[in-house]
Amino acid sequence: MRIHFCRLNAIVLTLFLGGFISLEAQVNNREREDSRTADTFENPPRLVVGIVVDQMRYDYLTRFWDHYGKKGFKRLIGDGFLSKNHHFGYAPTSTGPGHASVYTGTTPSGHGIIGNNWYDKYSDSGVYCVGDTSQTSVGTTSNAGQHSPHRLMTTTITDQLRLHYQMRSKVISVAIKDRGAVLPGGHTANAAYWFEGGAAGDWISSSHYMDDLPSWVQQYNASNPAERYKQVWKLSHKPETYVESGPDNVPYEGVFSGETSPVFPHDLPALWAANGGYDLLKATPFGNSLTLDFALEALEKEALGADEITDFLAISFSSTDYVGHKYGVNSKEVQDTYIRLDEDLERLLKELDRSVGEGAYTVFLTADHGVSPVPAYLSEAGIPAGYLYKNKMRERLEEFMSFTYGTTDLLKAFSNNQLFLDHDLMRNLELDPEYVGAQFAEELLKYEGIYKVYTSGQMRDGSFTEGIEAVLKNGYNQKRSGDLILVPPPAHIDYSQTGTTHGSPYIYDTHVPLIFYGKGVARGSTVRKTYIRDIAPTLAVMLGIAFPNGSTGTPIAEVLE
Repeated sequence: MRIHFCRLNAIVLTLFLGGFISLEAQVNNREREDSRTADTFENPPRLVVGIVVDQMRYDYLTRFWDHYGKKGFKRLIGDGFLSKNHHFGYAPTSTGPGHASVYTGTTPSGHGIIGNNWYDKYSDSGVYCVGDTSQTSVGTTSNAGQHSPHRLMTTTITDQLRLHYQMRSKVISVAIKDRGAVLPGGHTANAAYWFEGGAAGDWISSSHYMDDLPSWVQQYNASNPAERYKQVWKLSHKPETYVESGPDNVPYEGVFSGETSPVFPHDLPALWAANGGYDLLKATPFGNSLTLDFALEALEKEALGADEITDFLAISFSSTDYVGHKYGVNSKEVQDTYIRLDEDLERLLKELDRSVGEGAYTVFLTADHGVSPVPAYLSEAGIPAGYLYKNKMRERLEEFMSFTYGTTDLLKAFSNNQLFLDHDLMRNLELDPEYVGAQFAEELLKYEGIYKVYTSGQMRDGSFTEGIEAVLKNGYNQKRSGDLILVPPPAHIDYSQTGTTHGSPYIYDTHVPLIFYGKGVARGSTVRKTYIRDIAPTLAVMLGIAFPNGSTGTPIAEVLE
């Protein structure tokens, strides 16, 4: 009995000591977490760099991996955090909605940017996502600067950063595309700059941000920095090493005016006049390089990241989209553009290390949408794919309206795969809009090229949590979207028979990379499904600032160190 009693005492003592040690370990862990949290709040990154690569599919990371150097994409992923299963979670997937969603932490249903362009049912006219005729151009005599974020209905993470620091934080946004600069900058950016091509080749802005270009921008434009990229576009590596892409000369790739076939090399000086002068650079990897050149100039001249108040530099690389549209996913042009982008990322990180300090800045990289493979290429490979012929569809729909309602005027507009009906006319004809919408849907489902049709009532009232229906609902804005939403079959696009496009709810348009790197970021990866609307909330938690006011995303906990 004494032996059993001693053993019992030993067990109790072990359990007690184990519990004490476990409790002590928990306290130590909590203290370490509190210390890290305090360090984040007391010593946030001096600079956040947001990178959006226009039209970057996730598989561009994996397909071209062996061609990337060690200090671009590979550095970001190896020392940062990669979300491998990252999606938009809404449609339409295009540049305006993409940039807005990255920076607002919500989807078009919340922020209101439902397309690059859309039909406005209240003004009965087409509108551009950042077009604003109340503004004047700055840095040009053309109307290319008449833009602002006035159609963006919520704040951005960049707005919240400015508000948090009583407008002492600097926010600068740069892109070739105006919408790629305006929307990331939000409502309160110090400046947003975009590239005017043609004969100018200058960086310009809008009166929404400033009355005149800063002297450093004027001096930069005067030096004509884009001129150095007026050169022959050759493959970066030996042609035979581009085994990740298809043949160079195929009939479903586009050509520049003056070319007879879509093959390397592309002689830009010889093609210059016939392709809009400096506009030609947009559809080459040199457009990304000149974007980075200007962004680095802004980094230096605006002294971004120079003090303890967090600044924000938003960079959108637009040329990947222009190249992708012209040549398609399987082209050597796309592959070479990403190889060169990798070199630009290395150049960016090197300069951030030098000017801000390694470990003092945070970077995220994502895309504004993906893209479909060229349907002609897929058909050649034996995969179902095709094109939409909306003119024929509209002719048939007019016959239906004439026969059913005695008029063809019920259809007011066809925009972003959405139909807008004339509600005033329906009231005059004493027609129930819900019933008419259902009749239109039933008719449209008979048409070749239409896979699914949803009415505004279904989008408004449906409780969709997964599948294409949920994706469409997240893109549906009650105030701005149409009466019917059309979904083509997979791999079917409304585009020319060369090149390709995007905009659908399918996975090739929604699956994009998301990489976080730098201060406050844990090393690792996840295959858990994350969404574009999660980026801004993750940054907000990291920076200790308020979420954008329309945010519906969830912070990605695994990213946070």
